[in-house]
Formats: sequence, structure tokens, C-alpha cells
Amino acid sequence: MKEIRWHGRGGQGAKTASQLLADINLQEGKFVQSFPEYGPERSGAPIRAYNRVSDKQIRVHSGVDEPEVVAVVDPTLLEAANPTDGLSEDGVLLVNTPKSPEEVKAETGFSGEVITLDASKLAEEAGSGYANIPTLGALAKVLGTDYEVAEAEVKKALSKKLPEEVVEMNLQALKVGYETIS
Repeated sequence: MKEIRWHGRGGQGAKTASQLLADINLQEGKFVQSFPEYGPERSGAPIRAYNRVSDKQIRVHSGVDEPEVVAVVDPTLLEAANPTDGLSEDGVLLVNTPKSPEEVKAETGFSGEVITLDASKLAEEAGSGYANIPTLGALAKVLGTDYEVAEAEVKKALSKKLPEEVVEMNLQALKVGYETIS
């Protein structure tokens, strides 16, 4: 079982990305959980969202204290939210930032694998404006998720509430985030 923790701020889409990741993994035949944790419910307040992904039925129904992967949508939370708390040195810290992995390691003191991508810039270039979707694309790649499954699920979910042109911008942002990770 893989446990994933997302760090973002209210309104940045970390909760949505967590839900989309669960939908993607469900389509791959996995057992999944996705749930948020809020502080004060207001736009801009730090939030956490969680995923569990497994090939077997998940019987755990508590918070994620020791994730294998942490995705940080808002880089200001590197200092404000201690996202490496509970993350083992074998884990992966995925951060939306223009900084290098070495700079993030120095800032956080985390010595495990750090992957950085400027998801905010990628989203802006794709026209979507939200860093959650390129971050989701990158995380899907880190987890070994099939891109076509990810694309189809994101398209299906976003098409229910957004105009086609906005969906297409988000799909471009997803693809760029996925392809950015080697």
C-alpha cells in the first residue's frame, strides 16, 4: 500500500487532485482512499489531503502519518506546514517550486528523494492557472501510472463541471507535468 499526503492551501486544488488521483488509480483496478483534512475552512488556509493506493483491500481508516510520497502544491508550506514530517528517507518529496532539489533539501533538511517542478509556471503556460494539475501529472508519473488512464479520468471528471476549452488546458497541464518527470 502506498500512502500519499498533499499539502496546499484552500482553493489551490490539492483536495481535487487527491480525488482525481483516487479516480485514476481506481480505473487501474486498485483499491483507493482519498480524504481531506482542513483547519479553518477559508480560502488560503493550509490544508492536507490524503490518498491510499493498494492492490489489496484497504482496512486502515485513519490519517496518513508516515507517507511514502508527499506532494506540495504551495511551496510556502515548506516552512509553514513541515511537509516532511513522517516522510521516511526512502520516500519522495514532490514540490511545486522553481528551486532545485538541492535547494529544497537544504531548506527542509530532508535527505531523501526530492523532485521539483515549477507547476505554477507550467499551469500558467498551459492556460489552466492552477498548479494542482501539473503536480498531479508529475505524481502520476512518480507512481508509475499509465498516462492514458490518467488523462481519461481527468477529462471525465473535469468535463462534468468545466467548459471544454478549460478541460483541454488542464489536460495540457497534466501532460506537461507528467512529461517533466524523468
